[in-house]
Amino acid sequence: MRIGGISAILLLLAGCGLVDGRNDNRPVPRSDQQGQRLPPPSGDLRQCLSGLDRAGVQYRRLPNREFSGGCHARGAVQLLQVGVPTRNLGAMTCPLADRYGRWVRDVLQPAARRHFGSQATRVDVIATYSCRQIAGSSRISEHGKANAIDIRAFVIDGERQVSVLEGWNGDRRERAFLRDLHQGACRTFEIVLGPDANAAHRDHFHFDMGSRGPYCR
Repeated sequence: MRIGGISAILLLLAGCGLVDGRNDNRPVPRSDQQGQRLPPPSGDLRQCLSGLDRAGVQYRRLPNREFSGGCHARGAVQLLQVGVPTRNLGAMTCPLADRYGRWVRDVLQPAARRHFGSQATRVDVIATYSCRQIAGSSRISEHGKANAIDIRAFVIDGERQVSVLEGWNGDRRERAFLRDLHQGACRTFEIVLGPDANAAHRDHFHFDMGSRGPYCR
């Protein structure tokens, strides 16, 4: 699938470092790289940003962007600190960023302590913004609206990696851990897809805030 506005995405949306400021010295993309002044947020966006502030989530607002193929990133933020270092975390709509922060705090970390007696110390993301269509349709994916996140694996206590591909039907603890994450996501996001949804999701969790929900599989 052709990606529109690739240079702008690389500058403003890729966010391919490790957020939380650990183990990565590459700069996080800045919303003012081109000297662009952001307009005041809308009422809904201001309310969402206030929620991130109250939760102690650190972020940077990004400018609204429109790309070819109908893709866009509106009301998006770049998360800087959300409680656990996260690889490849790019632009996300504020509501998605808010739910991701809640999921990390209320689902991921409690599950890591419950099943492994330790903390999750890294999340490996496959994609956030990506200009593409829903497989088998002509509709723009929620990824093309910066409104979805795909997660591939987790690191526990800096050592143990639990991947969706190998752990979903892996040992007892990994199976229970990943199912807790999936079920908790179903209480947090609008659309949740995992290995039981279809073959395309055998190796990752897909969470989004699309209007077609709630749906959990």
